[in-house]
Amino acid sequence: MVVGRVGRPHGIRGELNVHVHTDDPDLRFAAGSVLATEPAARGPLTVSSSRWHSGRLLVTFAGHSDRSSAEDLRGTLLVMDSADVAPAADPDEFHDYQLIGLEVLTVAGEPVGVVADVLHQGQDLLVIQPSGSPSAAPGPERDPILVPFVAAIVPEVDVKAGRLIIDPPAGLLDLGAAG
Repeated sequence: MVVGRVGRPHGIRGELNVHVHTDDPDLRFAAGSVLATEPAARGPLTVSSSRWHSGRLLVTFAGHSDRSSAEDLRGTLLVMDSADVAPAADPDEFHDYQLIGLEVLTVAGEPVGVVADVLHQGQDLLVIQPSGSPSAAPGPERDPILVPFVAAIVPEVDVKAGRLIIDPPAGLLDLGAAG
């Protein structure tokens, strides 16, 4: 499970911008935390310090105390095993890894596709890769559909059954059609 991606260095003391992909960055990037990496050869990395600056997370990793050394980590994915993540306390709250891969159906039972990703850009968005319909004529692959992850549009999530149900407003599913 990706919890962050290393961005550009900040300053000359090895601090790096980290693009956060976790709901609890203060816990995941606390001093002493050890994170696996992709590619694996760049890690594991131990957090020396972290701080927020102008809305961005700045992290220093042990052994990377200058700008040149930090630059070598740019683009590295910071990962952890999803088994190490505690279940959400709220039954209506889900971790990204629980949603990715779920089959998506409409309230009428029509297949829509599969959740390919979850974006956190002010509004949580499900990225759904549309499934091909057996009756659909061959043609270009459809673009992913972005669905706001709100109860009014996603009334049911059944992780154990491997599916979620959407009640899309008119036209939402047409947005991913190649044209």
